[in-house]
Amino acid sequence: MHRAARSSLLLLIVAAAPAAGAQQLASTAAVPDVPPVAGRTDAVAVRALRPPAIDGRGTDSIWARAQVIEGFRMFDPVENGPERFHSVAKVAFDDRYLYVLVRAFDPHPDSIVGLLSRRDVRTASDQIKVMIDSYHDRRTGYEFAVNPVGVKRDYYTFNDGEEDESWDGIWDVGTAVDSLGWVAEFRIPFSQLRFPKRASHTFGIMITREIGRTNERMSWPVYRRSLAGIASQFGEVSGITGLGTTRRMEITPYVVAKNVSDPATDAAGDVLRYGRRQELTAGADIKYGVSSNLTLDATVNPDFGQVEADPAELNLTAFETFFDERRPFFIEGTGIFRFDVHCSDGRCNGLFYSRRIGRAPQLSGLDGYSDASTPAATTILGAAKLTGRIGNGISVGVLDALTQRETGVEGRTVEPSTNYFVGRLQKDFHAGQSGVGLMLTAVDRRLDQWSEAYLRRAAYTGGVDFRHRFADAHYEVTGFLAGTRVSGSAAAIAATQTNSVHFFQRPDDGVRLDSTRTVLGGDGEQIALSKIGGGIVRFTTSLTRFSPGFEINDVGFLPQAGQQSWSNWAALVFNTAHGFYRSAQVNFNEWQTWTTQGIDAGNRTVFGGNINAHAQFRNSWWGHVGIGVDNPGATYCDYCARGGPAVRQSPKLVSWAGIEGDTRRTLAPQLWLDYTAGDAGRSYMLHVNPVLTYRASSRFDITAGPDLVREANDVQYLDRFADPASGLAHYTFARLNRTTLGITSRANFTFTPNLTLQVYAQPFVSSGRYSDWRELDRPRASRYGDRYRPYTPADTSLRLSSYDFNGKQFHSTTVLRWEYRPGSTVFFVWTQGREQDDLNPGSFAFRRDYGDLFAARPDNTFLVKASFWRGR
Repeated sequence: MHRAARSSLLLLIVAAAPAAGAQQLASTAAVPDVPPVAGRTDAVAVRALRPPAIDGRGTDSIWARAQVIEGFRMFDPVENGPERFHSVAKVAFDDRYLYVLVRAFDPHPDSIVGLLSRRDVRTASDQIKVMIDSYHDRRTGYEFAVNPVGVKRDYYTFNDGEEDESWDGIWDVGTAVDSLGWVAEFRIPFSQLRFPKRASHTFGIMITREIGRTNERMSWPVYRRSLAGIASQFGEVSGITGLGTTRRMEITPYVVAKNVSDPATDAAGDVLRYGRRQELTAGADIKYGVSSNLTLDATVNPDFGQVEADPAELNLTAFETFFDERRPFFIEGTGIFRFDVHCSDGRCNGLFYSRRIGRAPQLSGLDGYSDASTPAATTILGAAKLTGRIGNGISVGVLDALTQRETGVEGRTVEPSTNYFVGRLQKDFHAGQSGVGLMLTAVDRRLDQWSEAYLRRAAYTGGVDFRHRFADAHYEVTGFLAGTRVSGSAAAIAATQTNSVHFFQRPDDGVRLDSTRTVLGGDGEQIALSKIGGGIVRFTTSLTRFSPGFEINDVGFLPQAGQQSWSNWAALVFNTAHGFYRSAQVNFNEWQTWTTQGIDAGNRTVFGGNINAHAQFRNSWWGHVGIGVDNPGATYCDYCARGGPAVRQSPKLVSWAGIEGDTRRTLAPQLWLDYTAGDAGRSYMLHVNPVLTYRASSRFDITAGPDLVREANDVQYLDRFADPASGLAHYTFARLNRTTLGITSRANFTFTPNLTLQVYAQPFVSSGRYSDWRELDRPRASRYGDRYRPYTPADTSLRLSSYDFNGKQFHSTTVLRWEYRPGSTVFFVWTQGREQDDLNPGSFAFRRDYGDLFAARPDNTFLVKASFWRGR
């Protein structure tokens, strides 16, 4: 039912009934000097003489004086469509808080959807969200969302639309469902916002509403999905005066009690027996408001034991696996530290990769350096970051962290004490539509006799990036220029030149490997032009180049240097419901990469393209499909032989499809399929991943599904052997038949929004058998069969079967989380890990392998972490 035509009459009726409790909402007639906001994008906040009760009733006197904001418009599934049910809002403030009242009318209050969940977990519920751009820079903001049963979510938004989900503010909200619909009453402390020092403030603001049962979304002012960005589309709320500039202090000390496995080993590093060890540690998180727009965050001896484990993997590629950051200190506020240099499939890597801090000890894999008692992660002694704005459109971010020296067998260093520094400046122009940034990183290690031959002593990076959005906000140009310098012993820099990022030792590229150098430098550049809004067409075309010596992996992430690429993406975007779909997109991709230096410069290493389609149907299901081809022309893989000559690649078919069910239903299925075929029909990969989410009640849900991969890789790299007579290198490959099965499950039970139980478990098995041992013969031959020849090892005792594997892992995390007061939390955590890799190499049998995995000895850790938040 559409109520816009009757909104004024309804407001008058409600205002005339003060005894109606939560139904009371003042009419516009009560404030003739402040007209209602309908069809406008600006509003005025009113000062509260007495703080309102945050109970979701809206009966306090301040709301009778506050300006009514109305004129919400639908933005999904119809952009700028009429609102299905009427909504109104009001804004007030005092010296300490910003107050927002939102009334969501609904003719069927019994159909309002409110599902319980842990804080920050999105459910298929009705929702009201308030977004505040307190800097009024049209690029950043704070989001505060709540559903009808009081479950809160909050985010920090940056870069005009990207969300930092880890940000947790200390704020209050009251909700109530009544005969007219439901109400959300927000109290947001100014201490949680950042704003410049001035007598009067104008904040950016947007208020959105979601209706769970119809899957529709409305906003004031209207959010246009056809335009780029979110913060740049906010309205304004003015009249906020008299805010103090008192400094803020928040401290959260915590204690952690652990009960962990304690293996006893012999001189060879073999485990003799297992015991238990008790650990008691303490630390603190500190947040200090240096000013109203600068915040210092610090952590001392942090513990992240409550964080979910990384997914299991068995990596047979040439490159390092990228893992998402999960630790709250490093996630929160990371937007200012973004400096992307490489993006693929929606994931971007850059000059700062926070997982380098507190990483697994880098030398623990060396023979004689580690045993079962060696630490799995480097201890972070302390870290601090300063973030905010210093006026004139300048944003600043500074992070510094110190990790301790970790030792293994006989006191040998497996990770030296290291200091990490990251500095970032950004300057906005033209109301946030343009900007220039500077980033500097530095890594300094205290090396010793055990580590100086393997690790770089120092690594420094500097970069400048820019962006400019043209006047119509439909087109944008971006780019960067970066340089790197790493230094260390000759052995360490030689190892850098020959690792998988660089492969200077390739015999056919002409890039010089210098085993005597102690310094390596490089540079990287990018320029991109994009159409980001307007009409239905979107596109991005970009040119990127990295010199062979470009090295950022001490505190950044880059899989491969020595590459230059040209990539193109174009899409047709349909954001208005029509026919069978609510929204749809068809996109086209094309990419090419070449080497950048040496006699092989300009050698094309990557060439491919695809077409993909995505649609949300009228029943709220999603469908996805895509098909493409890699290497339709001549391309030469410069890493496949792991430092050997480049190998010509054969065309490969790539296809995928997926379907996602309606998450509002009790059962929500998903199914993902991938299939590739290449190497003249000798290689293939089939990936099947069904997932089912079952919501047993508003409190309990479980998600589970197997992830099965069957593949045959006819050109899996195996090893490099030197001929004992001539010294010539033999780069060998084999056919790998591999089966991988992981089963991931998550269960959530919500006692209250502040008391929740989460369970994560993933058993994982990957087995592979090698056959058809070959070596490179004519690696650049156009005919697939001419590139390889059979290989017989000089060592007749060496068997191909010795490379077969059957690796098994199990990771689980169970967390009971109790937020006993705002910002203060107790975690009860049980983590378990199992590994087994010495049974049945080369074969896969589900029952046998999973039986062997769960028969392996478990490594259990029990942890209690209690924190107490105190702010002023």
